[in-house]
Amino acid sequence: MHSATRFIGFLMGAFMLLIGAAIALQQHNQLSEQEIKDGWKLLFDGESLKGWTVAGADGSWLVEDGTLHCTGKGGGGMIYADGVYRNFELKLDFKVSPKGNSGVFLRTWDKNDPVHTGIEVQVLDSYGKETPSKHDCGAIYDIQAPSKNAVKPAGEWNTYHIIAKDSQIVVFLNGEKINEVDLSRWTEPGRNPDGSPNKFKYAYNTMTRPGYIALQNHGNPIWYRNIKVKPLE
Repeated sequence: MHSATRFIGFLMGAFMLLIGAAIALQQHNQLSEQEIKDGWKLLFDGESLKGWTVAGADGSWLVEDGTLHCTGKGGGGMIYADGVYRNFELKLDFKVSPKGNSGVFLRTWDKNDPVHTGIEVQVLDSYGKETPSKHDCGAIYDIQAPSKNAVKPAGEWNTYHIIAKDSQIVVFLNGEKINEVDLSRWTEPGRNPDGSPNKFKYAYNTMTRPGYIALQNHGNPIWYRNIKVKPLE
């Protein structure tokens, strides 16, 4: 009788764990009541590519276990969220593979030349690097390095909270403010305010116009989820 009671207790415990896991899974890719009241919009439903346009090889972006998964197929390209945004807050989770590389693009106005016509917030497996560069995770790519390395090891989930307001771009990674730039300081093509070069053919103070939110396929497996935007206009 005692053994049967323990076995029933074990089954009930396992059942509760499954219920808890199911509830946790259901909470991804959804907006809370407060987020809805605050004006947030869900960009990825966790079930389909609805609301997204793939620019690149077929099969380069898939929906997998509630995530928007970049397979790396084709070695390049983008996936664009519908609609254009100028001033907004963006939140998303990302997970990189070992040595994985991707990017979150903001205000991209030309899909034929996204690298030069959008702002890239770098996504990279740069965990453990003591002094991150303008090419490491959290950087405004080739523009400004993050103030600290806040990315988690490959295989763990990270959270970006990015705010774009006129010429101000602010980046939080895993709850820590790691980058802030005033685009009005970037007045020359190919040059940063400190005199160092960048690769862009347009001065970065032009990056204030409305554009697409996009995610980059850089040839590596990457996972995204909980992608949501709050327009500020």
